[in-house]
Amino acid sequence: MASERVKPADCRTMTEVRHGVDRLDEEIVALIGERFRYMDAAARIKPDRGAVRDEGRKTEVIANARRLARPANVPDAAVADLYERLVEASIAYEFDRFDERPDKD
Repeated sequence: MASERVKPADCRTMTEVRHGVDRLDEEIVALIGERFRYMDAAARIKPDRGAVRDEGRKTEVIANARRLARPANVPDAAVADLYERLVEASIAYEFDRFDERPDKD
């Protein structure tokens, strides 16, 4: 089967559905990787460890994701739950990267 995916509305077999999901997962994981590279940058830029966790920014990110879900016809509660986990994983990752800094406080 070609690497291009069939649009969901055009799928006629479970093989097409699974292929499409697998291709999307490849793209999603690549985007998550890029997002984590931004966490590398944040850990490098933030002046002290206390700046890693920013509850106001966390709330903003989750609200933005929820808002974007609605016009995309995606359940906003599910997106908020996924983003809660993603942001917490990102914060943990950023703490780890910050702690590896040679100049950390």
